[in-house]
This record gives sequence, structure tokens and C-alpha cells, in this order.
Amino acid sequence: MIMMRTLIEPVVAGAQVASSFYDTALLFVVKDYYNRTATSLNTSHSVTLQKAISNFYIIHNLILGFTPLLSAYILAKIGDNNRRKVTICVPLLGYFLSRCFLLLVIFLDWPIEVMFGSAALNGLTGWFTTYWAGVMAWAAVGSTEKRRSFKFIVIELVYGLSGCVGSLASGHIFVSFTITHNTGAILVICSVSLYLICLLYSIFILKEPYNETALRKNSGDGMDEQEVNNGNLPEPNERSNLLGETNEPLGGLPALTPSKFFIALLFATAIVYNISVDGAMDVLSLFLIKEPLKFSPTYIGYANAAGYFIFITSFLGVWIFSRCLKDVTLIIMGILSFCAGIFIMASVRWTFLYFIARAVMMFSLIPMPTIRSVLSKHIQGSSYGKVFVVLQLSLAITGIVTSVLFNEIYQATLTSFDGTCFIISGILSILSLIPISVAAFKYSSIFHRTGGA
Repeated sequence: MIMMRTLIEPVVAGAQVASSFYDTALLFVVKDYYNRTATSLNTSHSVTLQKAISNFYIIHNLILGFTPLLSAYILAKIGDNNRRKVTICVPLLGYFLSRCFLLLVIFLDWPIEVMFGSAALNGLTGWFTTYWAGVMAWAAVGSTEKRRSFKFIVIELVYGLSGCVGSLASGHIFVSFTITHNTGAILVICSVSLYLICLLYSIFILKEPYNETALRKNSGDGMDEQEVNNGNLPEPNERSNLLGETNEPLGGLPALTPSKFFIALLFATAIVYNISVDGAMDVLSLFLIKEPLKFSPTYIGYANAAGYFIFITSFLGVWIFSRCLKDVTLIIMGILSFCAGIFIMASVRWTFLYFIARAVMMFSLIPMPTIRSVLSKHIQGSSYGKVFVVLQLSLAITGIVTSVLFNEIYQATLTSFDGTCFIISGILSILSLIPISVAAFKYSSIFHRTGGA
């Protein structure tokens, strides 16, 4: 029973269903608001509407991206000091409170700019930057090094399955259930309720896995009794070669030399790849609700579900191929999968072609959890939270610039070729192959030790 209470997966599942509900509701509340504004101005041109929605998301995402810089690292340091619940509970509290703002817009007809205040509150409480770093740190502490890649992709699977279910349900709930013509209200109420349940579960039921890992630390040879009986020897982790605290250098080089460079290469791959993915996803919703696709709320739910289904196929990819492929090969395979799919997305003009593009992206979620897994095997356990939040902050900061640039490019190319952003995204994903290839070439022994082959 205690082991079940240490699982972070129920929180991830509930929060992601809530997020799926909220994202669908926000998109169509914003669209409805600007549609009414455009009508009152006698200018209902679709390009004007698209630009208004795009500008809203630029400001909204800027606020969400910048405000966690004030709190994320502090929360991560507190989490690393044996208070890992802080990095889970504080962001969940922020999600719960900030999501309530949308109800004010729906029921009281407040201006949509209120949602900028919602984004600020969400960011100040850590937002996804702190929350996901906390989830990854929690998973790292509660898993062995040998099983960590699998543990991370299982969490991604739970995240994806929950998003898929939430997205499928969100479109139908949005269309079918209303409160006195307040479209989307039921969806937001469901979202807020789920966040509250997740917050209460995290505070009162979730148990930190620290005590279980502490048993291994306090034992004389670094292993608990079961590991000794099974004859399992401890694998190099916190004191690995990358920390420069072993007598045996890698590849004949001083141990400290490859450490920083290797980790920098992993960061570079993660950042560039994340830019390519975020840039495409930032404009994808806008792309889907305009001509020629013009998806309804129900079809937006299907489209989002198709995106989340990739978590399932990525999980299956790691589960099957990790037995015979190294970590670096899995990362490259995932990048190439996204690259091929996003180039197809650039030419989507029919609904079926959108789902084909999504199918080609089936392994595109593999790179990020695999990179985090490799990183976690070469840093001290007491630094998991800080390192993961630094990575997440790096992704968030670059994501801010990405969001602005891609939205501006999308607006500029609306009347010429609206798939331009997807072409740029594909090129960036190709560029992300460079640092991981260099890492694979220079430090193949590391990947051999941490990978599956």
C-alpha cells in the first residue's frame, strides 16, 4: 500500500485530463470573444480573427514563460532538500486558482485580458516548468538507474493516455453541455475540479519515495538487503565518471573534461528539438480552425487526441527497441520521426492527411524523456530537482522566443503559404541531430553503458 502511495502517475493522469479540458475551452472561448469583437467592428474576416487569436496567445505565452523564472529554481532547491512535494503541490495550487479566472470570463463576461492575470499567477507558482521537473525528479528518486528510462517513458505514457482521453471527451462536453448559453463552462468546471482533486491527493495521500532510496544510501555497501540477496551490484550513478569522481577516466581523457561538454550536448539537443516541436505546436491549433480544415470543437478534440496518441506509440517504441538499441539511437529515431511528420503537416489540406502526419510522428516523444534519463544517470541524486528545473527553464525561455517568432511568421505567411512554420520546424529538428551525433561519436562508451545495447 505504501508503494502505491509513492506513485506519481495518478497525479499526472488527473492533471493532464484537467489540462486537456482547459486547453480546448480556452481556445474556443478566445475564438468566440474575438469573433464577437470582430462582428461588432463589422470586420469578420478570417485573417483578422486568426491574427487576434494569435496575438492573444503570444502575450499569454510570454507571461507564462517569463514568470516561472522568479520562482522555479527556488522551488526546485526546496524540493531537493527532502521536500519534493513542494514542486508538485505549489504548481497544482497555481493551476487550480488560475484556471478559475476563465470562469469569470464566461459567467461574468469579463474581458479576455483577464487571462493574462491568470497566466501570471500560474507562472509565479511554478507552472509546468516546476511541475514537470518535480515529476521527473520524483520518478528519478523512486527508480533504479537500470529502469529509469523505462520509468520516464511510462510517465510520458500516462501523460499521453490521459491527454488523449481528455481531448476526446473535451470536444463532446464543450458542444453537448452548456449552462444558460455559457459555452465551455462545464468543461472549465470539470477542469478546475480535477485540479483540486489532484492537489488534495498530493497533499494528503501521496508519499515521498525518499525513505525507500534512503535505505540504499544508509546500507553499508550502498545496497538494500533484497539487492544483496539477489546478487545485484550497484551501477555507477551519483559518483559516475561524468562527475569526475572516479579513478577511471573515459576514453583516456580527464574525467572532468567530457562531463560539462557531454551534458552541454544533451542540453543543446533537447533545446533545439524542443524549439522545433514547440514552434509547430504553437501554431497548429490556429492552423486547424481556419480554412480549409476549419475543425469544430469535436474535431479539435480528435486532433488533440491524435497528438496524445503519440505518447502511446513512443512508449511502445522505447519498450520494444530499448532492448536492442542504445539511448542515442532511440533519440535520433524519435527526431527523424517528428521531422518526417512535420514536413507532411506543411502540406495538409484535407482532414485525413492531418492524421497521416500525426501517424508518421509516432516516435517523436521518445527524445525528451530519454535525454532526461541519460542526464539523471550522470548527476547526483540530491541535484535532480535543480538540474531538471534548469533544463525546463532553458526550454521555457527558448520557448518564449519560439512562440513569438513562430506566431509572427504564421501571421506573415497566412495569405501566402501557411505551412511555412512547419517547414522551419522540420529544418530545426534536423539541426538538433548535430549535437546528439557529436555526443554519440565522442562518448560512445557512455551511451553503451546507459543504453540498451
